[in-house]
Amino acid sequence: MSNNSDKTILVTGASGGIGRAIAVEAAKAGYYVICHYNSGAERAQETLDLIKSEGGNGEIVKFDVRNREECREILNKITEEKGPLWGIVSNAGITRDNVFAAMKGDEWDDVLRTDLDSFYNVIQPLVMPMARRSNKRGGRIIVISSITGIIGNRGQVNYSAAKAGIIGAAKALAMELASRKITVNCIAPGLIETDMIKGIIPEMYEKIVESIPMNRVGKPEEIASLAVFLLSEESGYITKQVISVNGGME
Repeated sequence: MSNNSDKTILVTGASGGIGRAIAVEAAKAGYYVICHYNSGAERAQETLDLIKSEGGNGEIVKFDVRNREECREILNKITEEKGPLWGIVSNAGITRDNVFAAMKGDEWDDVLRTDLDSFYNVIQPLVMPMARRSNKRGGRIIVISSITGIIGNRGQVNYSAAKAGIIGAAKALAMELASRKITVNCIAPGLIETDMIKGIIPEMYEKIVESIPMNRVGKPEEIASLAVFLLSEESGYITKQVISVNGGME
């Protein structure tokens, strides 16, 4: 792995689960990690403490990925202070599961605003500074989607729509930024051991695990290791890809 000591990245939703694992592993690889959170300041601080305990460095920043003006204001300030970012990991997301026939408007809106609108709200203010970088062109954008955005899932029409939407957005953005040596890729996790799956009833959980060819759920670190590779200079010819990490689920 090349020396990343001068490279700053932003990881949204870094207070736990996949985001925390990516933030910690990226810091181990030498990146300065800006760890975003919106709620759960203590958990975000725990992520930063983990980073520092491993010899890494970073900071925490609070903003609401659904609030376009707040995102722009804070992200512009980050660019002014740190310069153009090397990498963005758009990971923040929520679920509000319900069968579509009974799905409430706010269950639809909350998920689309957090999981899909954040693609624009977070990435758009950071793209032009990255693209205008004169002495060191290039950069990495990673979007965390989901297997649900590829194959769909009962009770997750809202989540599936959002996660499929960011796949399309990422592919289009990859084409726009390729000439600037900025890569844009999606990681589509399957069932991963995070707080998001704790609400699954045991019987359903067992059936899901049985449907996975590897017969187990994934670990956040298994997503993080891929993300760190995609952040690296060595991944510079990989763009517009959706890489599934799902134990063989179809």
